[in-house]
Parts: sequence; structure tokens; C-alpha cells
Amino acid sequence: MKFSVPDMSCGHCTAAIESAVKTADPNAGVECDLSARQVRVDSVLPADQVQAIIRDAGYDVEPAAA
Repeated sequence: MKFSVPDMSCGHCTAAIESAVKTADPNAGVECDLSARQVRVDSVLPADQVQAIIRDAGYDVEPAAA
């Protein structure tokens, strides 16, 4: 699943998002593309839950176009 995170602007942002997702699903794969401001997540969690996790970490988030 892919998400657009327009407020993600630095390495701290990517680390915070990755940490938040991996706290909920330690086996999740998280790839952050800082220049595109997108996050790709491979997880057993549903997309809406992953989106809520990223939002709770302090970032605006919405599904990214494929």
C-alpha cells in the first residue's frame, strides 16, 4: 500500500513514520521516498489502520495514486 505524506520533509520524519508502523506490526516493510513524499508499506494491517498510525504519528496522510 502506498500513501502520500505531504508533511514528511526530513530523515526524522521518515524514522518517526517507520517506527510508528513497526510498533504496530514489527514485520512490516516500510519504504519512505522523501523526494516524492510517499510511504510504501507492506503489512498484514489494513490500509485504514496504517493510515491512522501515520496520522497519529503527527502527519497528514492519504492514499497515494498507484
